[in-house]
Amino acid sequence: MKKLRHLYLVLTGLLIIFSLHAQGEKATIYRINIKENIGSNTWIYLQNGLHEAILKDARAVLLHMNTYGGGVLEADSMRTAILNFPLPVYVFIDNNAASAGALISIACDSIFMRNSASIGAATVVDGSDGAKAPDKYQSYMRGIMRATAESHGKVVTIEQGDTIAKWKRDPVVAEAMVDERIVVPGYADSTQILTLTASQAMELGYCDGIAESVHEVIVTFLGYPDYKLETYNPTFYDMIRGFLTNGVVQALLIMFIIGGIYFELHSPGIGFPTAIAITAAILYFTPLYLTGYAQNWEVLLFVLGLILIVFELFVVPGFGVTGIVGIIFVFLALVLALVGNIRFNFEGLPATELFRAVMIVLGGMGMSVGLVLFLSSRIGKPGILNRVALHADQEGYVSVPMEPAAMVGRTGTAATVLRPSGKVTVDGVYYDAVSVKGFVEKGDAVLVKRYENFQLYVERK
Repeated sequence: MKKLRHLYLVLTGLLIIFSLHAQGEKATIYRINIKENIGSNTWIYLQNGLHEAILKDARAVLLHMNTYGGGVLEADSMRTAILNFPLPVYVFIDNNAASAGALISIACDSIFMRNSASIGAATVVDGSDGAKAPDKYQSYMRGIMRATAESHGKVVTIEQGDTIAKWKRDPVVAEAMVDERIVVPGYADSTQILTLTASQAMELGYCDGIAESVHEVIVTFLGYPDYKLETYNPTFYDMIRGFLTNGVVQALLIMFIIGGIYFELHSPGIGFPTAIAITAAILYFTPLYLTGYAQNWEVLLFVLGLILIVFELFVVPGFGVTGIVGIIFVFLALVLALVGNIRFNFEGLPATELFRAVMIVLGGMGMSVGLVLFLSSRIGKPGILNRVALHADQEGYVSVPMEPAAMVGRTGTAATVLRPSGKVTVDGVYYDAVSVKGFVEKGDAVLVKRYENFQLYVERK
């Protein structure tokens, strides 16, 4: 009996100690600063911050926002992450939540604003000149703004004995922030985009409280008088990764990858174009791989596509199935590396993310074509690219040299590696030449097949 009593006292003491410890434990609130234009950087900050909040067992996440807007696609990804996050996410608008910032704010569970803050003005504009984008873009923005407002559901109230269900955040108000044609009586007529002050947002249900500091929000509105505030601090690596995952930078990297490969295939040896292409490919895939977007098989798919293209150009005559499959593989690898998917599983993938990836890759490919055409037109001409071309030693002025046409059918020697272009000698005279089939090593005997565009076309004899 004494043993049972002692055991009871011990268990009671442990419960009291545990209870006191639990009561003394502070609630962790995790803060993520959104204080720059919405883009790849802020998207990375949010992703990392939400992940850290889970690891630190936070009770809630608080976005500390002051932004004039930014990229719609990144904002859409951010609002989707917030809507799907298991912990409550709140936002404290510290002066500005314009455009993309308004979309992200509306996705949060509660909105708190400084007395001098504003929210709204979400019209889509052209990033180059600030002009209003075409209506199809406005329609899309209206749709996601409305859907985000509706995602918070309705609140049931009783008015004069009648049960009435009202939207927690009126979708019409969200749409009026995009389209000036939507009227919100007393706040915006048909000539202006809706932008709300803190007090106006309170009246329309788009603000849950006015505060002057993060501390006031946490203590007064979230109800945590004793809390621990953790803040996500981006590292230098985060900033570099954000820069490299910017859509414009990714398109430029694709341009350098394709342009470098093209010029390497048309020049002897392995040199500067290869270094450019490899460096661009590393900068393109590495941040995506480390983020978890690019998988091993996507990188291998890209390499396999390049191998098939080279094989088609230098082994298989003409250009057929092998080359086409290679191009498809390269395109798919570049696109799929930009979107989150596990072995072609696109469930839950926003259409905007896939659209963004395709546009980035197509844009990069288009720029690479422009780069190739521009540099090809400048090679050999006066300027920095003059020495890139292979020049034959000539004396005097030759307007249209036709002597090489007489070389057809004759035998010469490769003076340089032809991959596929280079130089050959015929009767001791140097000529620019292109290999018709495969690479030709320096010193190999060659047969002149034809003369076009001031070049000899040869094949290994």
